[in-house]
Amino acid sequence: MSRKQGSGTSVAAEAGRARGIRGLSAQANGPRRRLSAIARAWIAAALVVVGIGGFLVWQLTTDANGSLEPPWFSGYVDVTVVPQYSFETPLGEGTKNVTLAFVVAMAGQACTPSWGSTYSLDAAKTSLKLEARIAKLRSNGGAFAVSFGGSVNSELANSCQNAADLERAYRAVLDRYDPATIDFDIEGDNLADSAAWQRRAAAIAALQKERSKEGHALSIWLTLPVTPQGLTDAGTSAVDQMLAAGVQLAGVNIMTMNYGSSRSESQSMLDAGTSAAQSTHDQLSIIYQRAGMTLNSEQIWRKMGLTPMIGRNDLPGEVFDLDAARGLNSFAISKGVQRVSMWSLNRDMTCPQDTPEDQASHVCSGVDQGTQRFSDLLSAGLHAKLP
Repeated sequence: MSRKQGSGTSVAAEAGRARGIRGLSAQANGPRRRLSAIARAWIAAALVVVGIGGFLVWQLTTDANGSLEPPWFSGYVDVTVVPQYSFETPLGEGTKNVTLAFVVAMAGQACTPSWGSTYSLDAAKTSLKLEARIAKLRSNGGAFAVSFGGSVNSELANSCQNAADLERAYRAVLDRYDPATIDFDIEGDNLADSAAWQRRAAAIAALQKERSKEGHALSIWLTLPVTPQGLTDAGTSAVDQMLAAGVQLAGVNIMTMNYGSSRSESQSMLDAGTSAAQSTHDQLSIIYQRAGMTLNSEQIWRKMGLTPMIGRNDLPGEVFDLDAARGLNSFAISKGVQRVSMWSLNRDMTCPQDTPEDQASHVCSGVDQGTQRFSDLLSAGLHAKLP
């Protein structure tokens, strides 16, 4: 997620600039509901009438078993931050799902995946004990996603110019950790690189089809910056390119944070977030229509995620407090948003008294949380297991 500094930058630039705190260091909950026999018969008849278009909508709104995916919460964890966040031992229902961040290009090796540009996959196994910790999380009933990109380093598609090498790099991560869900947090200069989006989309489409043939579903999320007016032009173009390449997107997760001058002084952080969500909803409706897929309002909300930066954001005057967390959770549930996340679980605690108050910290929120956790507030009613 992105740090936005300085003044006088454009709204689009503020919405997409890299945020250092994110990766700087080397419908209500319930069981999956089976569709009734009548509903299945109706859908079958509808498919005969509407043909392929209806089939695509069916795929976009159900899982492999034909059941609606229940909404879920998964906080981001920066696995390279010191001290380490013990994601392998969940503190409660709100921390059983984690999104591990960030896989990027290795420093000096454009097509080699790494964690934070410093730890190769082998080094992460030994130095960070990452694979053992993932195994422990699973044994404790948790689930995880892998996130590529972030604000500081180069995402693999932005640095790796060779399409075959890029596909191999992504495959290495999938083979190593076997995630069922992956996330692409693309912002700043990386977001504006159209050629990289073409490479990324082609590689991910191929890998998604490959894993599907092997019986392993792969959910793909795009995590993109927004203003209160929704996605930037680069963001809408990114979604267009992924769909055009044949990627079946699980959804678009918007970073409701660090708005800069795009947020009016009278607009609260919660209001800015809900405004961004509604605007993105409207944009996605048009984007899917362009791609030949007509989704209704409810289906679009189920293709969306919301991710605030808890507590103090990177820009002065932007603070997402506990009340805002409650409000965003209520909004997400009322709309049927599929996913809620937060940056980050590493930061979900009150800062020590000697922490500077004028900047965001990697390891605390910058607000007095008392005994409360943002993860509990944002995850309320969203306790489904991450796909």
